[in-house]
Amino acid sequence: MFPGLAVAEVLKDRRHAVLLLVSEKQIDATAVRDRPQFRVEKIPSIGLPRFISPQILPFTGQFLRGLGRCRDIYRSFQPQAVLGMGGFTSTGPILAGRLAGVPTFIHESNAIPGKANRLNARLATRVLLGFEDCAKYFPKSAAEVTGTPIRSSLNRKVDRSEALKKLGLRSDFETVLVMGGSQGAHRLNEAVCTALNWFTRKPIQFIHLTGREDEDAVREHYQKAGIPAWVAAFYHCMEEAYSVADVAVARSGAASLTEISHFGIPSILVPYPYAAENHQYLNAEIFAREGAAEVIEEARVNGDTLGSLIDQLLADAAKRRRMHEQMRSFAPQDAAARIAELIERSQK
Repeated sequence: MFPGLAVAEVLKDRRHAVLLLVSEKQIDATAVRDRPQFRVEKIPSIGLPRFISPQILPFTGQFLRGLGRCRDIYRSFQPQAVLGMGGFTSTGPILAGRLAGVPTFIHESNAIPGKANRLNARLATRVLLGFEDCAKYFPKSAAEVTGTPIRSSLNRKVDRSEALKKLGLRSDFETVLVMGGSQGAHRLNEAVCTALNWFTRKPIQFIHLTGREDEDAVREHYQKAGIPAWVAAFYHCMEEAYSVADVAVARSGAASLTEISHFGIPSILVPYPYAAENHQYLNAEIFAREGAAEVIEEARVNGDTLGSLIDQLLADAAKRRRMHEQMRSFAPQDAAARIAELIERSQK
């Protein structure tokens, strides 16, 4: 969603009409609710079941309804290009664009494509990639590495002291940012809570984005430990959270990694082990092999391993500086503008 919004912002700035097709999930509605500049339409969100599953018939019906919805929308909007940002929710819009005879693009932000984008690639005019490592899965003639776009709001200059004050945190403490992705991560939340005994009576504070389910329980853990923390399910001003973080503890989805690299935050990555094609682990490995991040598999995460690693990083300023430089080397250079230019070029 957020990389797609980044491209939409650039296209809008270039005076193009932009229509956002989003799923019916609550997280998508939250992401676009403050975007009145865009027309937004909802289409069914779908995931491909196994072909021998009894769910294949409901899936087919849902997919055909979504495809029909896209074609109806296109009759009034009449797009000149379609960009899909991945997942089977993108397949209907891409196929509808193909049937309408307009250029179609998909963006694969991960180190390995999922089943949806392997299919979408066959329907698309061009395949755009976040990582060079992913190029080997697509024909050379169709693929181009653009990086993964970031939202324009993340380029806003942030006053660190003001941001910390807004969050109720101290300017003389080191700050750890914990985030489990757009919907939180229960296992990661648990591990951080059990690691808090490492940080009692130390000048360390946390920004912890928990997801909807764990917010109250996590906040209570910080209060009992007596550790300063700003805890929320979700935060709309991530440029503030990123700007004040000395260390990040995060999952390794491509969008999160792109944003972390933009700010150069030394990171501890805990890949989600059930991600399709194990793509979060492969994403994390790209950063780990260049010394930009530490990686812990979820099966090895507990309070001691995580607490010890956070403590070591906070104590080693020289290592954090090296990690910062390496992390910044992954920051995409104008990825949204590059994608917008490719879309514009397809009209010539």
